[in-house]
Amino acid sequence: MSKNAGSKERSGEFARIAIAALEEKKAADIRVIDISEVSVLADYFIIANGTNRAQIQALSDEVSEKMEKAGAVLKQVEGYDNASWILLDFGDVIVHIFGQEDRLLYDLERIWRDGKQVDPEQL
Repeated sequence: MSKNAGSKERSGEFARIAIAALEEKKAADIRVIDISEVSVLADYFIIANGTNRAQIQALSDEVSEKMEKAGAVLKQVEGYDNASWILLDFGDVIVHIFGQEDRLLYDLERIWRDGKQVDPEQL
């Protein structure tokens, strides 16, 4: 299911940009799952959490701004108003920003365990 190397390299660049934006706004427990070998949905899921609604929205805003400046196209946003789980779909990179309780409830790391957990420093 893997895409061509150029596409994967580009999605890695976008993943690094999204991670840096999350770190800048103090996201907690940032995880990266490479799903390129198990799904055609995307190359990477990035999962992080914030401490409250305002921070979760600020994380989403920062990621959106930095990614769009880098040339990524935001295809879809889900959950922004409620801000307990915001999904930002940039095509090959999908960013999930959770409140702590919803992250534990939905446990995407378990659901996508067939993907490969990647150290953000190794992208």
